[in-house]
Amino acid sequence: MKKQLLGASVVLLLSACQSNSISSSSNVENASATALAGATQAKQSEAQRLNILLDQYFKEVMVLNPIYATFVGENAYNDKFPAPLTAENRAKELAFEKKYLKAIKEIDESKLEGQDLLSYKIFKQDRVMAIRGTRFGQHMLPFNQMYGIHNFFATLGSGASAQPFNTAKDYYNFEQRAKGFALFMDSTIEVMREGIEKNVVLPKAIIEKVIPQLQAHVVDDVKSSVFYGPLTMLEQNEKISASEKAKIIASYSKVIEQVIIPTYKKTLAFVTDEYQQHGRDSVGLSALPKGKAWYEHQIAENTTLALTADEIHQYGQQEVARILGEMKKVKETVGFNGSLPEFFTFLKEDEQFYFSSEQEVVDAYETVKADINSRVGQLFEVFPKADYEVRPVEAFRAASSAGASYQSPAPDGSRPGIFYINTHDLKAQPKFIMETLSIHEAAPGHHFQIAIQQEVEGLAKFRRFGGYTVFAEGWALYAESLGKEMGLFTDPYQWYGRLADEQLRAMRLVVDTGLHAKGWSRQQAIDFMTANSSMAASDVESEVERYISIPGQALAYKIGQRAIRDMRTKAEAALGDKFDIRKFHTQILIDGALPMPILQAKVEQWVEAQKKA
Repeated sequence: MKKQLLGASVVLLLSACQSNSISSSSNVENASATALAGATQAKQSEAQRLNILLDQYFKEVMVLNPIYATFVGENAYNDKFPAPLTAENRAKELAFEKKYLKAIKEIDESKLEGQDLLSYKIFKQDRVMAIRGTRFGQHMLPFNQMYGIHNFFATLGSGASAQPFNTAKDYYNFEQRAKGFALFMDSTIEVMREGIEKNVVLPKAIIEKVIPQLQAHVVDDVKSSVFYGPLTMLEQNEKISASEKAKIIASYSKVIEQVIIPTYKKTLAFVTDEYQQHGRDSVGLSALPKGKAWYEHQIAENTTLALTADEIHQYGQQEVARILGEMKKVKETVGFNGSLPEFFTFLKEDEQFYFSSEQEVVDAYETVKADINSRVGQLFEVFPKADYEVRPVEAFRAASSAGASYQSPAPDGSRPGIFYINTHDLKAQPKFIMETLSIHEAAPGHHFQIAIQQEVEGLAKFRRFGGYTVFAEGWALYAESLGKEMGLFTDPYQWYGRLADEQLRAMRLVVDTGLHAKGWSRQQAIDFMTANSSMAASDVESEVERYISIPGQALAYKIGQRAIRDMRTKAEAALGDKFDIRKFHTQILIDGALPMPILQAKVEQWVEAQKKA
């Protein structure tokens, strides 16, 4: 999954927002204090104390991050926006994490079992990692071309995301939320000025990609704004009276004209007139203050494993070489007589491998969806209730977005999952990646994992709506490897697409560590990926700049896949004829996203239970 969440995944997008969102609400503090006190009553069992604590934590997070609340179906906060990125609010964020770390430590782990024990371990680890992360200067880099509230808010306000626009109150809610957005964006300017003073700034290449994203929302006519989309939808709404519609159109248009557009204009002026001249020539995290330790933290946070940049880099190099060997076999199978680089050129340039229109891309993926849906029963016994739709990425963010991404469905079933395909550059969407990309982003990849997680009854809410990159992306890449088992990849070019996708993930290990730990330049990274793949030049550039912007995230895919595959291999060896692939997949998915060490321990326990069955 390519994270703009939100790539590509909403969980990732929202966790980025949450890390910078603390409210000064006395109601939150009072409610929290009451619940924490209740959680310490001696008469309650440790499990009861834990669940009270976790429930209160989730309720408090809803207030602290109201956009997250909207996505998980808590609509009472639809008019609110995360608090500005002030020093005071960041201090409250740290206090919030320390408070819950102290509270979880007061619960006796030895008296917990099952889901309660899993929740305890996950929650405690999350608080520790969140506190460690505050040592670095992430708040001074509040947005980039891949992630940022400037893009996310536009998607939310387009009317095609989680923000509801069904009633008059929904429209008025978003008007209020827009005012909060304006205050938040003012605070991003202040922390980016702090970044200039402390030499924690974006690379020049990244700033250049952010500018057109901001410019897209500085329009003269409100009707040409993406934020006018909900007013277009209003015309077909039979639940709202004509007189109320007139009021909404007037007030909502005014907010677009006097709040939203000026906010983007102000931010754009700051970036172009002030910030851009301070952009850095270096691209790696190691070039920033505390950069080495910062990147080590990113590795730990994104993989949940104790790995070094050097060992990840070496593993990546080995995998790149192995996959190149598999690609040569495909070249020979299809009878191509030239060299592997010439085969790459052939795949990049021959028109037979490319679509001619956006609609053709979407239609083709709908066909693949139907085919995969007919096969997944071979390997799975648990399926998501929610469906998913195939959609093109919106024009305003397509130029700098990943090739594909997934957005989770609404928990109440009112909105399906969305498999986004970026049709901005048709040469970046070759036909031979259709099967593997659909598996990864939709079924049985991200859609299965995220939708099932949301649908598990009784799962603590912080787990239902949280996640780990290494689990989500590791699962999706592992899911790709199931294609042949499901009877897919019979076309050698589709199999090449699977190899190309895995090669991308292997190259990421090399490039991400190269950029952030070994002093690689942007061009070095581009050259490496160009030499070892048939990716379009625009896609290579977008990928490299993604790794520059979000250090460590790209490591999670291959590392997670390797961990899950190792668990399966050991389970197969231990169980022999007793091994059931469908039950193994249930074990991986049914408890939601877990850190790899916790998942491994859980699978080992399951294996021992199966031996005795």
